[in-house]
Amino acid sequence: MNLRLYLLQRATAALMVPLIVGHLVVIIYASRNGISATEILGRTRGSVAWAAFYATFVVAVAVHAPIGVRTIAAEWGGRRGRAIDGALVVFGGVLLVLGLRAVAAVTGLF
Repeated sequence: MNLRLYLLQRATAALMVPLIVGHLVVIIYASRNGISATEILGRTRGSVAWAAFYATFVVAVAVHAPIGVRTIAAEWGGRRGRAIDGALVVFGGVLLVLGLRAVAAVTGLF
């Protein structure tokens, strides 16, 4: 594996850990307190903080996941080269666009 990609994947993993924990805490809080989806959307709508939180999460995932899939494709499937790299860049781009669209839908920003 490319050292730069290895380090980038580890850095995005380190970034995602507190974001995942934060997301799970919010889910547990909302479910234990009977907060409805409508109430959640009311709280997130227009919130720059929630938009930044989830946009950071989306960017980290869009970088992290394709690197992992690239490694799996190489190690398990023997797939290497520009074609697979290009396909995974597209995959990362799709994750980024879909994720940011979800953030925009929940926050009303972007």
